[in-house]
Amino acid sequence: MSSFATYLIGYLILIGGLAGAAYLLNVPTTWIVVGIVILVGAGILSATSRTKMRDPGAGKPRNQKQPPTSPNA
Repeated sequence: MSSFATYLIGYLILIGGLAGAAYLLNVPTTWIVVGIVILVGAGILSATSRTKMRDPGAGKPRNQKQPPTSPNA
């Protein structure tokens, strides 16, 4: 499982717990749904920024010398 999926599953469990607590506190259902939508959006943004793939050339030194070529080639 990718780190993105793991992060998102954990975030969804957190949202479920917060929604359950809001329900037990008699928060109107409309506001619970609004909060869930906002938190899911924030979770996706956060997950994509934390699990961003590195550039393929990021690990290579920039000024790496090329091997000499023969003039007859």
